[in-house]
Amino acid sequence: MVVSRVLGVALRQYYLIRGSLTRIIPLFVWVAIDIVLWGFITQYLNSFTGQRSNFVPMILGAVLLWGFLVRVMQGTTMAFMEDSWSRNFLNLFATPMTITEYVTGLVLASIASSMVGLFVMFALAVTVFGLSFFAYGMLIIPFLLVLFLFGIAIGIFGCALMLRLGPSAEWFVWPIPALLSPFACVFYPLSTLPVWMQYVSFLIPPTYVFEGLRAIVAGQPVADGTLLWGIGLAVLYILLACWFFTRVYRHAVRTGLIARYSAESAS
Repeated sequence: MVVSRVLGVALRQYYLIRGSLTRIIPLFVWVAIDIVLWGFITQYLNSFTGQRSNFVPMILGAVLLWGFLVRVMQGTTMAFMEDSWSRNFLNLFATPMTITEYVTGLVLASIASSMVGLFVMFALAVTVFGLSFFAYGMLIIPFLLVLFLFGIAIGIFGCALMLRLGPSAEWFVWPIPALLSPFACVFYPLSTLPVWMQYVSFLIPPTYVFEGLRAIVAGQPVADGTLLWGIGLAVLYILLACWFFTRVYRHAVRTGLIARYSAESAS
C-alpha cells in the first residue's frame, strides 16, 4: 500500500469540501438539529419526572452516539458518491492505485468528516443541555470504537452496492441506518423487542453499545465481554464488507461495467 495514493483520495475530498459551501454545511447542520431537537425532548420529559430521573445521559447520549455512527457511514459513502457523480472511476483505476488504497482513502475521508460532526454534537450536548460524558467514564472510548468500526463496515457495503447497481442505488444506501435502528435498541432495552428481533439484534454491534450505555446510566456494571463481542462483530463486518467490495470491483472490471458506469448501469 502506497501512503501517498491513500492520502490523495482523502485530499481530493478535502478540496471538494473546502471549495463548496453546500458540502460544508451538511457536515454539522443536520447533527446540530438532531441534538437540539432531542435535547428539548429530554428537557420536556425531565419536567414530568423532576429529580427522580434524568433522560439527558440516556436519550441524548444515545442520539449522539447513533448520530456519530450515521456520520461515519455517510462520510464513506459520500466520498464514493463524489467519484460516482463525476464518473471518475475509470480515471482512478487507470492509475496504479489498488482497491485497498482506494477504500482506505475513503475511510480516511470518513474519519475527518465524522470528527467534525462528533465535535459539533458534543459541544451542543455539553454546553446547551448539560450532558456530561464523565457519567460514562472511559467506556465512552470503546463505545465510539464499536460504532466507528460498524459505520465503516456499512459504508463500504453501501459503496459496493452503488458500484454494482449504479449511482441510482444510493437510494438503497441512505435508508440502511434507519432500517438497522429498530434492531440496534438505541432508545429502549433489548428485552422490549420480540424474540425473533432479539436474535437479529445480537448480531448488530451497536446493540451492545446501547445496552451498555443504559446499564451505566442505571448504575449497573456493564457485563463482561459485552463490548468485546461488539468489537469482534464490527471487525468481522468490516472484513466481510471489504470482501464484498472486492468481489464487486472485480466483477465490474471483468465485465467492463466500470467503463460504462452510469445512472442506468444495473446489469
